[in-house]
Amino acid sequence: MFDLIPFRKRNEDPFGHMLKSFNDMVENSFLSPFGTGSQPFRTDIREEEDKYSVEAELPGIAKEDIDIQVQGNELIIRAKRNDVVEQKDDSNRIIRQERRSGEFIRRFYVDHIDEEHIKARLEEGVLKLEIPKRLGDDQSRRRIQID
Repeated sequence: MFDLIPFRKRNEDPFGHMLKSFNDMVENSFLSPFGTGSQPFRTDIREEEDKYSVEAELPGIAKEDIDIQVQGNELIIRAKRNDVVEQKDDSNRIIRQERRSGEFIRRFYVDHIDEEHIKARLEEGVLKLEIPKRLGDDQSRRRIQID
C-alpha cells in the first residue's frame, strides 16, 4: 500500500541531501530580508482510517493565488506570491520599494484516494485539505476548489 509521501523525500540519497543542504546554505543569504522564495512551504500530513489530512502553511497568500490539482498519482499544490512594500516621502516620491514574489510548488505521491470528494479550505494562512481514501485504480486529473 502506498501512502501520501512528498516527492522530494521518496528518492533522496544521503549524498543528495548533503549537497542540497550545502546549496541551501550558499544560495540563501541570511542578510536577505525576504529570502529567495525558492523554499517549499511547510506541510503537515496525517493519516486517519478513512482519509488523509494535509495542512500547508501559506501565510499572506490569497486563495485565488493557490492552485490544487490531482494528476494521476500526484497531488500538486501551487501558490504564487506578489508582494510590494512601498515607502514615500512627504512629496509622494518613492524613497524605497521592495518586492517579494515567487511560486511555491509541492508535489505528493498519492494512491487510492477519492478525488471527487477532496475538500479544501484556507483559514488564517493555513490551507487545509481532507483527502478521502478509496479503493480502485482510476487515474484522472481534477482541479480542487478552495472553500
